[in-house]
Amino acid sequence: MTYFIFALVALFAWSGSDLFSKLGTSQKDKNSHWHVIFAVGVIMGIHAVITIIFGSFIDPDTIPSWLASVIYTDFKPMDFVKYLPIAFIYLAAMVIGYVGLRYIELSVSSPICNSSGSLALVICLFFGWATIDGWTIAGVILVTIGIIMLGIVEYRESDEIKLARQNKSNFKYTKSLWAILIPVIYLIMDALGTVGDQLVSELELFDMSEYASNTAFEFTSLCFAIFAFIYVKVIKKQKFFYLDNEDAPRDKVLKRNLLFGGLCETVGQIFYMAVMFSDFDAGMPMISAYCVLSVVWSRIFLKEKLSYKHYIAIALTFAGIILLGIFSPV
Repeated sequence: MTYFIFALVALFAWSGSDLFSKLGTSQKDKNSHWHVIFAVGVIMGIHAVITIIFGSFIDPDTIPSWLASVIYTDFKPMDFVKYLPIAFIYLAAMVIGYVGLRYIELSVSSPICNSSGSLALVICLFFGWATIDGWTIAGVILVTIGIIMLGIVEYRESDEIKLARQNKSNFKYTKSLWAILIPVIYLIMDALGTVGDQLVSELELFDMSEYASNTAFEFTSLCFAIFAFIYVKVIKKQKFFYLDNEDAPRDKVLKRNLLFGGLCETVGQIFYMAVMFSDFDAGMPMISAYCVLSVVWSRIFLKEKLSYKHYIAIALTFAGIILLGIFSPV
């Protein structure tokens, strides 16, 4: 039952991160993705410092696994260097995903982004790091069909129909090949990060615990946040989290949503780790389906309304993701 609670927290937290990051994005601000990564990186950096402080005197075997995920790490400075290439790939993918929030509905992009495990599995199969059964093959096929169908439906839809169904939405979009390519690029890069993790595991390259690798990831995220601030504030000479005088009230809402988004992303990561230490095989199918909730939130809070063709494609993608979550060895 413990894994169920942890997985449920991660499920709600990561779907909440999707929602709040979307709500914290301004379509008028070309640098909004750097604002999102700044919020995520600062909060993850704070959590990394907390784990280092408590990890210096806590024995993880004397406390519950979920609490260890929150306050413990055995991180060493060299771990940051070791894990940097993999963390960089993951975070670069996140930046690209945040760019996509300006161009496409969350209910379309989230299922595509969350399908990266399918590609990671194919790559690991190619290198002989994984085996596959019939259910896993079915999952990969469903995900592939769903993504292709989403791309076709999204691109072939006329601007008039798109604008008509977006009439009540908080965001307005126009037809663009770039819009559908962004989550696909995220999918590819996130899959490469997963393959990197699998490579490290298979070859036993690093003497590093999951606690340490997570802290290394969080410190890399903090570095991205520092870069984001310097880029926007110093290079672009823009006021950080400030659009213009007319948008000052809106800017406060953006900052609040970005704060919640960064907090949800960090909490999701923490309890994902807790699931890894409790019952990975049972908990991962739940977590892998978090984009289902993202679609629900986008319908309720963002007022996104898709065509039935979109929902058929999304349903196929969901089915494939859940099958992969249950049966995939990666």
